[in-house]
Amino acid sequence: MEGFVNWLNGIIWSQALIYLCLGVGLFYTLSTRFLQIRHMKDIFRLTFKGQKSEAGISSFQALNLALSGRVGTGNIAGVATAIAFGGPGAVFWMWLIAFLGAGSAFIESTLGQVYKSKQDGQFRGGPAYYIEKGLKLKWYAVLFAIVTVIATGALLPGVQANSIAVSIDNAFGINTSITGIVLMLVLAAIIFGGVKRIARTAEFVVPFMAVGYIIVALIITFANFSQIPEVLSLIFSSAFGGNAAYGGILGAAISWGVKRGIYSNEAGQGTGPHAAAAAEVSHPAKQGIVQAFSVYIDTWFVCTATAFMILMTGMYNVTPEGKEPIVTNLTEVEAGPGYTQAAVESVLPGFGAPFVAIALLFFAFTTIMAYYYMAETNLAYIRKNKNQWTEYVLKFVILGMVYYGCVKEAGLAWALGDVGVGAMAWLNLIAILLLTKPAMKVLKDYEAQLKDGKDPVFDPVKLGIKDADFWEHEYKYPEAESVEKIG
Repeated sequence: MEGFVNWLNGIIWSQALIYLCLGVGLFYTLSTRFLQIRHMKDIFRLTFKGQKSEAGISSFQALNLALSGRVGTGNIAGVATAIAFGGPGAVFWMWLIAFLGAGSAFIESTLGQVYKSKQDGQFRGGPAYYIEKGLKLKWYAVLFAIVTVIATGALLPGVQANSIAVSIDNAFGINTSITGIVLMLVLAAIIFGGVKRIARTAEFVVPFMAVGYIIVALIITFANFSQIPEVLSLIFSSAFGGNAAYGGILGAAISWGVKRGIYSNEAGQGTGPHAAAAAEVSHPAKQGIVQAFSVYIDTWFVCTATAFMILMTGMYNVTPEGKEPIVTNLTEVEAGPGYTQAAVESVLPGFGAPFVAIALLFFAFTTIMAYYYMAETNLAYIRKNKNQWTEYVLKFVILGMVYYGCVKEAGLAWALGDVGVGAMAWLNLIAILLLTKPAMKVLKDYEAQLKDGKDPVFDPVKLGIKDADFWEHEYKYPEAESVEKIG
């Protein structure tokens, strides 16, 4: 089976997808006139201002729900595998895809808001919804929904669960099957409580885990402060083939950096719009900007923290696929969370393995919660309020895959995860390119209202955007004179 999965991965993750991810990100960065920089001042105001409702969650909850999907095992194990197979230069390409991907994240999340619907008393949205309503391609929408249910409901949870189980086994010697059973029970208690319980859990756990992890990373960094120039030089020289040791693996650096960057920050993959659509906002662009910021948090903060810890302490190996080892600093340590554990352990003996295991537990577990929400949203799209029993089937499938991921080898788990990520990215990137026109209309409308000193309110009819059903028929627009003025 592993041979077939690797073969399929080779097709999905060809150079074409690498170039498509970079190209789409560059296109939206330029077409939005570097929105991810120009609107930085709006991010904090928009993140904490939004209010939740009976149908929707607040912007802050939506940010944390999205971050719970973005910040996961990719930030610890994913960075390690990128360095192991692509060298230190892969870190630069992770940074670049995050910067460019923020533009893609804005577009897809804005579209998720524009074409969202209210189902079962709560907001639902995502690529399947904007593909059907915006492109009028029902078959394409159903295809994306099916692929997403399979990817987030069956393929991706195993990657997160595997990293949790392996790191806990390394730190505490707890059998992976026991970890699998405990994870299943806790996850069941949350996902059977619905999206509001998932959002509340993410709202509490995500900020706590991210801040704690970065604090430890700063301790490691300051302990090796004199090495910062050397590490930065190594990253940049390796990224462009300028370093003699890594000159022959430039392609691997780009490929693994982009692949693991997308896996980690999920920009353009089509997962972010699900959380974005659940937010209660007055204008779609507001949540688009918030979600663009979440890409920065994921890669520039958390992934960079991991990369610096690993590279500064020298706790890594580099063995490109099909080539001889270039760096062998660690023995009998598989590429993954073990690199990060060894890095922290080298500075804080006795603390590294348990800390990384606990951090990974929080990171990966909240990602599994987010995966369930995405799978449930796409299942709701497919069934259209029919066959309610399918939701219970999904719950038991994801619980089963969590246990399966805990007890299986890491290589197969990552390969299956890559198939899911790649398939979703292909379908979603093509869709948002075809929906560029309405997304840009929304951005221009938002900026025009800001320029007039207004708190932007979205009216799709005025902009000529059709089939934005919720905004046309259900959203209660404030009276013109009551629109809040902003500075």
